Amino acid sequence: MTVTLHLVTRIALATSNFHPDLTEDDVPVLEALRKHDGVEAVAAIWDDPDVDWSSFDLVVLRSTWDYSSRREEFLAWAKSVPRLVNPAGLVEWNTDKSYLRELADASLPTIPTIWLDPARNLSSRAVHTRMPAHGDFVIKPTVSRGSRDTGRYEAGEAHSRGLAIRHAVELLKDERHVMVQPYLTQVDTEGESVLVYIDGEFSHSVRKGAMLQGPFRGMAGLYKQEEISDREATDAERAVADRVVAHAREVLHRVSDEQELLYARVDLVPGNDGEPVVIEFEVAEPSLFLAFKPGAAEKLAEAILARLA
Repeated sequence: MTVTLHLVTRIALATSNFHPDLTEDDVPVLEALRKHDGVEAVAAIWDDPDVDWSSFDLVVLRSTWDYSSRREEFLAWAKSVPRLVNPAGLVEWNTDKSYLRELADASLPTIPTIWLDPARNLSSRAVHTRMPAHGDFVIKPTVSRGSRDTGRYEAGEAHSRGLAIRHAVELLKDERHVMVQPYLTQVDTEGESVLVYIDGEFSHSVRKGAMLQGPFRGMAGLYKQEEISDREATDAERAVADRVVAHAREVLHRVSDEQELLYARVDLVPGNDGEPVVIEFEVAEPSLFLAFKPGAAEKLAEAILARLA
């Protein structure tokens, strides 16, 4: 593909104060972009008031991982950026995990979920009655990042169940929507399968170790450290992930003029029957684990430049 650029094309990779010079995963993308004549590529902090976003020909969302505590401010910024990829409409759809309801409605395999709405002013007893009667389960807010504010509990153990109720009630009091899901125990041995797509095409996959060991006790830092290793996706995982990406492409066309997703990440875990189910899908600012696929950073850079043609 031939890409025609202006004399100087300015591209920003949007990040946060936690990673002002980008993450180790994203630096190779910046370097790959800078190898092209006439391209000025920089890292820029999304909430830096001194950045003139209109001065860039393209802004690429990357490690803006502090958005979850102020999502409305983040979305207002995203909508103000003249040319953002993935686009603001898709970011709004994807930064609240209620998108999983839409995936389930589209007959995609997801974890059965009970949704708690803060507007209903549920009492502790009402929250109690909505929790699973058996097995381990998870409490999490619908807007979060990197397993923040998320805990794992035992339905049959009174103390653990009490902690779960308190956790959910506190989230609801903070006006946060809450998800209650069964904990799929095969993830403890199998981990999560993470499938990465670049420019709408499958690129590579990795294994992410299980992250939830017990009740939520607060968390230092922006996110929990992940254990990542190589893994080849199975045919069943590819089939599910391809369907999820196809659905997201429909959403993309619904909210913008973009023709293809710049990147996407599908996280799958084994269900009780061993078949893959979607635990999370990210098209806003996911880690892409580019180091696990030779040439992936360069491929992403080429896809970025192609959007300027």
